[in-house]
Amino acid sequence: MPEQNKAVTVRAYVESDAEGWDTMVRRSHNGTFMHTRRYLDYHGERFVDASLVVTDCKGVVVGLFAAAADPSEPARIVSHPGLTYGGLVQAGALRGEPTVAVLQAAMNTYRDRGFSTLRYKTIPTIYHRNPVADDVYALFRLDAHRYRCDLAVTVDLAADAPVRRNRRRNLEAAKQAGLTVVSGMEWLPAFWGLLTANLMQKFGVHPAHTLVEMQDLCSRFPDEISCDAVLRGGEVLSGLVNYHTERTLHCQYSAASARGFELNALDLSFTHAIDEARSKGNRYFDFGVCNEQDGRVLNTSLYDFKISFGAGSTPHEFFDLAL
Repeated sequence: MPEQNKAVTVRAYVESDAEGWDTMVRRSHNGTFMHTRRYLDYHGERFVDASLVVTDCKGVVVGLFAAAADPSEPARIVSHPGLTYGGLVQAGALRGEPTVAVLQAAMNTYRDRGFSTLRYKTIPTIYHRNPVADDVYALFRLDAHRYRCDLAVTVDLAADAPVRRNRRRNLEAAKQAGLTVVSGMEWLPAFWGLLTANLMQKFGVHPAHTLVEMQDLCSRFPDEISCDAVLRGGEVLSGLVNYHTERTLHCQYSAASARGFELNALDLSFTHAIDEARSKGNRYFDFGVCNEQDGRVLNTSLYDFKISFGAGSTPHEFFDLAL
C-alpha cells in the first residue's frame, strides 16, 4: 500500500511511470541523466528494482527515489546500487519538513517490505542546478549514520585557480612529443583495454562496466557520454570517458599506458577535458573520488595529482538508516 500523509504519497514505481519519471528528472533541481529510467534500465535484471514515486495531494509527481535491493545484502535497500550517487530527486516542492516526511514514508515502505537498512547515497551539490540539500538535513533528523565519506577532486571553473608549474611543464612536454587528442566512440575499445589492464594490475578488479555495457550506454546517451584518447603515431596512450551534465563534466574513467605515463599523456587528457568543460559553459570539472576501502583510505598520490590542476575538493556522503 502507498505510504501517505496529508502532504504527500509515496508509492512503488511501475513501468507506466517511465515517461513521467524521465520528465521529472529533466526539470528537477538535482537529477542527472544517471537518474533516468533510460540509464537505470540498462542494468536489466542485475538488480531487483524498488524505486519510489512521490506525489502531492493532487497526484502530481514531486519527487523520485531510485533504489534497488543490495545484491550483496538482501536485507538492505540502496539508492541505487548501480549508481555513483542516488538520493531524492525533486524540483523544489519538497523543502524542509516535507522532505523529512518523504524519507520517513520511504523508510516505512521498505520496512514493510522486509528490509532492515536503507543505504542512502547523496547527490553531491556540484550536480545540483539549484541547491536542494534538504535530504541531508532530513537524514540528520531521522538519526541516519554516516558510514562513508569520499573525497572528490573538483575544479571550480569560475574560480580560475592556478595550475601547478609541474602540470604546465608536463603539458608542454606532451605537446612537444607530438601527442594529440581525438574524440569519438571508435576509440572506446582501445581505451577500455588500457583501463582493464591498469585496474587489474593495480587493484585486481575489473571496471564497473564491461565494454559492451559502456557501448550500450554510449548509444543511449550520445550527447551525455564521450570518449577522448591521446595518440602518438596512431597508438592510444591515454584516455577518458566523460559524463556530461548541465553543471558538471565528470571523468567517469581514466587510464594511460606505461608509455603514456612517461610522455605525460594524462596531463594532456585532463587539460583537454577541463578546457572542454569551460567551453561548454559548465561550472565544474569533476575528477571523481580518490578513496579506497569505503572512504577510509585516501590515495594521496592520486589526490595530489588531481589537485595540481587547480582543483579543490567536494565530499560525497553515504548514510545508513535503520528501519
